[in-house]
Amino acid sequence: MNLDLAGVGASSGSACTSGSIEPSHVLEAMGLPTEISLGAVRLSLGRATSAEDVEYTAGALADTVDRLRELSPEWEPFRERGLDAEGLAQGLVRAAG
Repeated sequence: MNLDLAGVGASSGSACTSGSIEPSHVLEAMGLPTEISLGAVRLSLGRATSAEDVEYTAGALADTVDRLRELSPEWEPFRERGLDAEGLAQGLVRAAG
């Protein structure tokens, strides 16, 4: 909803699993923990998407994540386990490698 208020269209899952509360089987197959997979966001690009649109969306997404983390008592244990953005990026690189 925060992204919607910022004018960004986003979804918490793939189009084929719309309405499902189950985590993405693709993200789990990549080795992401269920609790992280449940926090995935899907964004789509099209021919009319500009570089400015991407930059705006990246900023709105970062702001939204920061706000939600401030509100969530659940975030700290993930950060301590290295499941922050940097830790996840490193894990994805290892999984893809």
